Parts: sequence; structure tokens; C-alpha cells
Amino acid sequence: MAKTYRVGVASMVHDHVWGELGHWSKMPNIELVAAGDVNADLRDKIKAQYNVSQVYESWQEMIEREELDIVQAASENSACADIVEACAAKGIHVISEKPMAATLSQAERMVSATEGAGTQLMINWPTAWSPAIQELERRIVAGDIGQLFYFKQRSAHNGPKEIGCDPHFWGWLYDEEKNGAGALMDYCGYSADMCARFLGLPAQVTGFRGVFVKDYAVPDDNAIILMKYPHAFGVAEACWTQTTGYATNNPVAYGTEGSIAISGNKLIVQRPGKETEEIEAPPTQAPRRSGPEYLIHCLESGEPIEGFCSMSVSRDAQEILEAGKRAADSGQTMNLPLND
Repeated sequence: MAKTYRVGVASMVHDHVWGELGHWSKMPNIELVAAGDVNADLRDKIKAQYNVSQVYESWQEMIEREELDIVQAASENSACADIVEACAAKGIHVISEKPMAATLSQAERMVSATEGAGTQLMINWPTAWSPAIQELERRIVAGDIGQLFYFKQRSAHNGPKEIGCDPHFWGWLYDEEKNGAGALMDYCGYSADMCARFLGLPAQVTGFRGVFVKDYAVPDDNAIILMKYPHAFGVAEACWTQTTGYATNNPVAYGTEGSIAISGNKLIVQRPGKETEEIEAPPTQAPRRSGPEYLIHCLESGEPIEGFCSMSVSRDAQEILEAGKRAADSGQTMNLPLND
């Protein structure tokens, strides 16, 4: 008989959680049994929308009192390590929303706790479930464009408050200690994660961040992180002040035998001496259609969590982010690995 997994939700202040709950609720061997959050309106929301009857005034109380198999963590970045450590102590697997943490030291705590307990930790990067990104990944890893020597991803919108995020969400995104930075931590992470997946840790990182447009307090509303590998560059761009859509194809990867760019759900592939190809990305397939589906697959099959959402790749992305922030604040290029 198939195992039924008991899932609890630790904090609900990360807006991504509501989309993830939609995935959890459709899975046949999942029972959403509990949630914990200090905000009464979020507790009421999960009860009303997902019929979760056991709600607690803190995620700590939920983990202490409930018998859980999996925790869906959706906290501010600075609380992720505390949640993972509390879950590891009880043998509970965790899927946590991106990025991994607010700081590299917190990410290291998550790795240590998970490895020590023998539990699973997945960092849920939404890009991992994009059909176009999955096709891009397949082609780069297979060497379809030769040796990768340049990768860039720009992530941008007009700001969490402006695009309608819940105040519980943007409230901590605008807090340097809880988020780790501003747009830099929120949006440079996507490229950092993809560069970590395709190229590993860079040898050097530099970065810049600033408040260019917002007339209220934010840690930064625009940021750039530049990564130098032995034979490649990685570029991460973040913006909370872009009022229009993407002006160019995004992301873009250049290799020794061609390039791949994404435009909507299409891949634009160029190779020397050949016609430009526009390829519609195939639909995602089970078990890689969502974070919850992939986590359950790995738990059932015993396969390791791989790719963008793995603990190791996400940890390296956190080091890139930390190096970029340190470089931006000091005006100095950072050599990796970082020294505490």
C-alpha cells in the first residue's frame, strides 16, 4: 500500500507558498495536516482554502506537536535554517522556497543539519519547473552548444509592493536582515543558481547594488553580480524598478559551438553556418512538473535530488550571492571560496 505523507506548513509569509499548496492538494498520497504562522489572517486563509484544521500560532509549535513526514517551509530567508534544524531533529524532510537562506552561514547550517539527520532538503526554484528552462538545461548539460563560456539571466519587475505581493511578503523582502539584501538576494539568485548548476563555483565574484528609483526604504532596488570562472563568465541581474516586460531574450547561454536564448516558451538556437532555429519547448513531464511532485518521487524512489533544486547547487548559489553582496558593499572583488 502506498505511503501517505503528512505535510505541515512552516510559516506562510513567502507568497510562493500558495502556488505550492495548490500542487500539494492535488497529490493523491498527501495529507495537509497542519500549519504554523504568527499571522492570524494567514492561518485563516489556509483553513479556508485548503481545509487545514490544525493551525498553530508558530511554526515551532507545529513541529513540536505534530507527527509530520514533510514540512513545506515558506518563511523569511533568515528563518530557513532554524526550520530545517528543527525538522532534522525530528527526521522530517523539508522543501523550502528559494533562495536557500539570507546568509551563507545559515545555508551551511542547513546542509549540516540535513546531512547529520539523513533527511532530504529541496530548495524550490520556480525556474526548475519551466519547460523552456528544462530544455535549456538538457541541451547545455548534453554539450549541445559546446563548452559554455557565458551565461546571463536578468530577473526583473517593478517591485514586490508594486506588483501586488502580500504585505507579509514584501515586508520582509524590504528588510536586509530577514531577506539578506534587497533585489540582489531576491532576484540575482536565479542566475546564481543556474550558473552554479552549469559551471559550479566561480573563482572570483564582483557585484554592485544600489537604490536608483524607489522613494521608500529598501536595501537595494537594482543589482548586478559578475562571476568569473576559469573559462567562463556568469552574469546575474536583478531589478525591482522595471515597468515593462523583458526587452531581450532571457536567459542566454553562449558556448563554443553555438548559443541558446529563451523567448517565452521558445528556444532560439544559433550555430555557426546554420539557420537560426526556433524550438517550442516540450511540456514538462512527471516527476519534474513541480517541487512537491519531484520531492515525493525522490523519497519514493530513493533517487537523490538533482539539478537546480538540490541542496549542493543551492548552497553554491548562496555563496555566489554572499560574495556578490560583500563585493558590492566593500568595492572589492571576492575570491572564492569565501573565508568567514
